[in-house]
Amino acid sequence: MKEAETYFGEQRAYLFAIAYRMLGSAADADDVVQEAWLRWRSAERAAVDDPKAYLASVVTRLSIDRLRELKRRREEYVGPWLPEPLLTAAPPDGGELAESLSLAFLALLERLSPVERAVFLLRQVFGYEYGDIAAIVGKSEANCRQQFSRAQRRVADTRPRFETTPEAQHRMLQGFLDALGSGDLGRIEGILREDVELVSDGGGKVPAARRVLSGREVVAKFLHGIAQRRSPEFSFEFAPVNGQLGLLIRAGGKLETVFVIESLKGKARTIRAIRNPDKLARIA
Repeated sequence: MKEAETYFGEQRAYLFAIAYRMLGSAADADDVVQEAWLRWRSAERAAVDDPKAYLASVVTRLSIDRLRELKRRREEYVGPWLPEPLLTAAPPDGGELAESLSLAFLALLERLSPVERAVFLLRQVFGYEYGDIAAIVGKSEANCRQQFSRAQRRVADTRPRFETTPEAQHRMLQGFLDALGSGDLGRIEGILREDVELVSDGGGKVPAARRVLSGREVVAKFLHGIAQRRSPEFSFEFAPVNGQLGLLIRAGGKLETVFVIESLKGKARTIRAIRNPDKLARIA
């Protein structure tokens, strides 16, 4: 049993990486990985030729089932839904694995069905062969190829483009913070693109915009209102959030908001504000 536990511990981060990208929720990913451990502990391990592939298969199937349940819940979610943020730098190998961790990418994957999402991630991000993916999701290899092609087109058509260098992200966040701190509506408008969007996830538990806000004037007025209500105990810090630089806002030491901003040509294109305390608990 100790050997089984040691091996599973070595694979835990990899299994979490699959589950989190499938679900967009660290809490649910933890649950899926724990269930995978229970199944691994009771499995006939001597008959398993490839333990890593076996565990990845278990986690993917569990994630598909969990995602079907979560999608039903998210249809009733109060206001816009955003993924649960993680305090983590980009994976050291960068590339597809790093980009697939971003909040923008995870939010985009919500447009796919659970099986499409699994096929797309296993192929595009984790590099599985179609035959292996077919065995995992219970579809034919031809069907998996079709699902991947369809998902790839849907993702490519709406894939966000934004500045990814740490320097550009830091400049954007510092400019955002300075503009809000000034309380000047004109300065706030000056850091926003004309087509800017603001997505605020409060989950109905804390004040937040109940819809996606679009356009410089609308978003600037909303942010100006936030600036006017700023607590005197306000504090902030920059921290890596899902592989991007994020802004953590606290009031009286309590984490209230995590901002992640995607910019283009030095101006904010998409502002994501996670305020739901359930989603901030892991970071806080």
